[in-house]
Amino acid sequence: MALAVDEFSSPLRPLFFAFAPFTSLPYLSAAYLLKVPTCLPFLPYIIPFSPSPFPLIIVSPFFNSPHSVFFPLLCFLCKTTKMVESDSGNGNGEVPYHRHSHHALDVSMDTPSIMASKCFDDDGRPKRTGSIWTASAHIITAVIGSGVLSLAWSTAQLGWIAGPTVLFLFSFVTYYTSTLLASCYRAGDPDTGKRNYTYMAAVKSTLGMSSTYFIHPPSVIYFRVQVSNSSADTKFGWSGGYHVKICGCVQYVNLFGVTIGYTIASSISMMAVKRSNCFHRSGGTDPCHMNANPYMIAFGVIEILFSQIPDFDQLWWLSFVAAVMSFTYSTIGLGLGVGKVIENQAIKGSLTGIGIDVVSPTDKVWRSFQALGGIAFAYSFSNILIEIQDTIKSPPSESKTMKKASLISISVTTVFYMLCGCFGYAAFGDQAPGNLLTGFGFYNPYWLLDIANVAIVVHLVGAYQVFCQPIYAFVEKLAANNFPDSNFITKEFRIPLPWGHYNFNLFRLVWRTIFVITTTVISMLLPFFNDVVGLLGSVGFWPMTVYFPVKMYIAQMKIPKWSTRWVSLQILSMACLMISIAAAAGSIAGMIVDLKTVKPFHMKY
Repeated sequence: MALAVDEFSSPLRPLFFAFAPFTSLPYLSAAYLLKVPTCLPFLPYIIPFSPSPFPLIIVSPFFNSPHSVFFPLLCFLCKTTKMVESDSGNGNGEVPYHRHSHHALDVSMDTPSIMASKCFDDDGRPKRTGSIWTASAHIITAVIGSGVLSLAWSTAQLGWIAGPTVLFLFSFVTYYTSTLLASCYRAGDPDTGKRNYTYMAAVKSTLGMSSTYFIHPPSVIYFRVQVSNSSADTKFGWSGGYHVKICGCVQYVNLFGVTIGYTIASSISMMAVKRSNCFHRSGGTDPCHMNANPYMIAFGVIEILFSQIPDFDQLWWLSFVAAVMSFTYSTIGLGLGVGKVIENQAIKGSLTGIGIDVVSPTDKVWRSFQALGGIAFAYSFSNILIEIQDTIKSPPSESKTMKKASLISISVTTVFYMLCGCFGYAAFGDQAPGNLLTGFGFYNPYWLLDIANVAIVVHLVGAYQVFCQPIYAFVEKLAANNFPDSNFITKEFRIPLPWGHYNFNLFRLVWRTIFVITTTVISMLLPFFNDVVGLLGSVGFWPMTVYFPVKMYIAQMKIPKWSTRWVSLQILSMACLMISIAAAAGSIAGMIVDLKTVKPFHMKY
């Protein structure tokens, strides 16, 4: 494996070795809870101390996945990229990639249209080298994130029967609609038609003329791109069909909402680090209550600074950091849950979830609906599937490969979600915290909790920028097109720096600062993690994961109206719409209940 690291460019080598200690963190957590000496933290030493070692055996593949799966796949991708560069690059070994702002998966070239050849595909872009395994790895890396933290709470609201069942049903619906979306990658013929490079492009080509307000959906997957300020690449303007306008509005609203959710989650994790150390120093005698506002303001200040970096989301290392951090805190949470169950030597919870003796029947209903939104949020990744499919080589056809990759990745993700949600519920029962790593179901090992929460903050600091950069680009281009003669909007001040130069723009400074302040103020007004996650899941799941894929598939395949298949697809869409409405209602009801007990801007933990 050490030799394989040579396939990385030199800046990536420290990342490989830095990640090595994190693969043992889940073992360390389980070892601590099982009273195993810290010098023996690995699985072969833990199993003899465990009264029931099978849960650890089941989850062990996930703990080793970064070195067993992630880095080997990355080595392969880097190697194939070098092969393409040697075949089609310039004299310096560089591939002249096409320039598109805010498009994490664009791998086109600034070359004339070239027919399919040894080095180029049928659209003149470099030969795609992706396979079923690389596509599966991309999806898994993109999906597993902060949504996993609320799954134990969601399972606690639904119980041992409905909880896993709902997780499975969401995974099935997501897989099925992903196969429908895969068939829409090419317009017309699914094997030879014109390629669609983005989700919005697929909506445009399938459902009619569209707005050119293209949102390039954020992704944690990195491909080398060069960014240009070419107006041809980032031109904006309203025109076309209502489907695309609706799709664009949903995406922008979802992006805005996600930035609010990330502000809340990051501030809670920052407080959790402070509180865990406070608990440790006081021996648990001090309740360590803290006001959330200073931490949200601190996060906002950090984001204001990062927002002034043009195209921050295009930095090559950002996606790797996000992947490492998300796997780190997810596996720590899972490891702590497994260790807690073994320590308790009992499985907590009930068949129907939290009982009406704990909450009122009405609250039980609203909480159950809210749990649906939390699970939907964990599965909201359809807007990046087209971009991932655009990396797959053919033959066989991209749609066939993508369908298999979707099955593999969603299956792996669902198993991981089941483990996190079920072990968290088994460990805490009805008292499962809303955020597994910040709800203080675990108090020790405090240093491991600190590592997990720091990983969350680092991940979300970068993820915030990935999600807000498309909004920045939208407003800035709109302003530049409407006021081309305004120096305040268009003039760039070149500031020399020791390592280069920085282009300073007054409008960018003012607008991006106002945006971050707005999201921070809203987060301070509604600092309810589970409510916000449930609302985001309910708003984004049905339109992006179900409605548009179903609508595009019907149009693409020319399915006759009122045929059996048409009716079945419409029933699926309407059923998911009802679920999304219920989840939104439950989340809003949860916010109303929380606002009765918490004063705005005075949230304490």
